[in-house]
Amino acid sequence: MGITQDLAKYCHDLKFHQLPEEVIDRVKYFFLDFIGVACRGSREDSSQSMYRFVKEMGRGPKNGVIIGTKERAPYPYAALANGTSSHAIEMDDVHNEASLHPGVVVFPAALATSEMVGADGKNFIEAVVLGYEVMIRLGKALGPEKHYRRGFHPTATCGTFGSSVAASKILGLQEEGMTSTMGIAGSQAAGSMEFLAQGAWTKRFHPGWAAHNGMIAAHLARKGFRGPTSIIEGRDGFLRAYSDGPDENMILKRIGVDFEILRTSLKPHACCRYMQPAIDGILKIVIENNLQPDRVENVRLGILRAGFPIVVEPKEIKYNPKSIVDAQFSMPFGAAVAILYRKAGLNEFHLSKIRSEEVKRMMDRVECIEDPDLEKAYPKQWCATVEILTKDGKRYFKKVEYCKGDPENPLSWDEVIEKFYDLSSRLLTRERRLKVVEQVKRLEDIRDLQKWSPLLLRNR
Repeated sequence: MGITQDLAKYCHDLKFHQLPEEVIDRVKYFFLDFIGVACRGSREDSSQSMYRFVKEMGRGPKNGVIIGTKERAPYPYAALANGTSSHAIEMDDVHNEASLHPGVVVFPAALATSEMVGADGKNFIEAVVLGYEVMIRLGKALGPEKHYRRGFHPTATCGTFGSSVAASKILGLQEEGMTSTMGIAGSQAAGSMEFLAQGAWTKRFHPGWAAHNGMIAAHLARKGFRGPTSIIEGRDGFLRAYSDGPDENMILKRIGVDFEILRTSLKPHACCRYMQPAIDGILKIVIENNLQPDRVENVRLGILRAGFPIVVEPKEIKYNPKSIVDAQFSMPFGAAVAILYRKAGLNEFHLSKIRSEEVKRMMDRVECIEDPDLEKAYPKQWCATVEILTKDGKRYFKKVEYCKGDPENPLSWDEVIEKFYDLSSRLLTRERRLKVVEQVKRLEDIRDLQKWSPLLLRNR
């Protein structure tokens, strides 16, 4: 057998009782975070546009919940809607080594498929763990920099495989069916980084489309449609088509021993992960030293090479953002708001700040450089350096090795709950929010996710 078939066998054979307690806990932790970002993301203009599309195009019974709204849609379209909304505010989880966002792909597909068949919490947990495993291992095997150089967004491309495995696990497909599922998914793996050129919404669409396509692949395989059994490792397969230097050994290495969900991070700031280590360093300096913005003369940031074309270049866009998407991927903007407001949340990544002359003046003081020393630990560590020079000649320096939200510097459960409460407060009543937290914490006890999922609909 080849890699694709070996992976399908592992996914078919894995059972809930084999999962360590810490892995089960992380599924709940990331699921609560996903519900929060999907709730808040439902209010964005890009999400509203998607909902209009889904309402018009999604023919048939509307049984899948669209989180944070009062709407439902046919299950694959619910996955599309939830995947799109949950990525809209750039606060969803991320795996550093694979440089992708697993939760916003895997959870929408797993939830919608579970609603469709009335799956229980244990089956849902199995599917999510496997979706994370497949998606992340493929991302690591491609090599983030190499994949980016070809213009691809790994959340979209690898995500299609992850969602397909999650859906097929819930549908109960056998090894042959899961192999075909991945084979079909490989012909749907797409997602261009060109959104960066104009601050377009297509990045937000990527995880929704990957979740949708993964469900389509699983359902086609369920009906007997056959996909290639060597889609990952084949001559014209995924690895060679999407990277100029893939490492196929990364896919099965220590599988079943190491679980990638344990190496996944959360975001406290509302922007690209490549910006967050530097923002952490800035916040530490300005808060610990009570450094006022008017004292700042120059800010010098050491940024990872892989992040440069995403958050630093081209300078004419990064130093002159026009849209929220532009700002979410502008290191100078993120640095400026962190210095000025000592925060980098949704209120800071807002059009009012983009138009602010005060922010523009602070951005002009920000310089970004490639620091070769940072590359030594990449991609396992996403480091950054921050140097702030003041008008009175003082120098402050900070190197961030693990930013807030990394497994080595994690958000606590209480912090995740607080983030969920904050993101969902305008859409769910306090009583509903308390109930969601309580029940997510005992996710394995839920008997039927179809009956449970209405808890995620807007009720205020």
